[in-house]
Amino acid sequence: MTKQDQLTVRPALPEDEAAVRDLAANMATTFEVDRDSFHTSFHALINAHGAFVLVADTGGRVGGYLLGFRHLAFFANGPIAWVEEIAVHEDLRRQGVGARLMEGFENRARAGGARLVALATRRAGDFYEAIGYEPSATYFRKLLTG
Repeated sequence: MTKQDQLTVRPALPEDEAAVRDLAANMATTFEVDRDSFHTSFHALINAHGAFVLVADTGGRVGGYLLGFRHLAFFANGPIAWVEEIAVHEDLRRQGVGARLMEGFENRARAGGARLVALATRRAGDFYEAIGYEPSATYFRKLLTG
């Protein structure tokens, strides 16, 4: 049986917290993931309307996660979906885990009436293009301090 055969994309459960936190900490480049803040956010998000915390369960191991949101937007005449974070264990990359997480989110976004899925990235453009995404805009940010 291949890892792809064992892969299930499902909503995150409370017991997935440590695995998702470890993946988030390894992905983070601007901020350090604080254990207490993560705990509060994780439990709020897995229960929040319009928020999706999905995990790639690879035979009992959380091999990746996706955090996304569905919300209304004027320009789309209805809901859109935004991928905020996606991370896959390094040893599982290039095995379809990320694509399956994206597919799981797209299916949930579509079921909720979303007109599009969007995200910002600077490290994985080739991956997103390979699964049908196209570049659309430049991403700007401003860190708020204090």
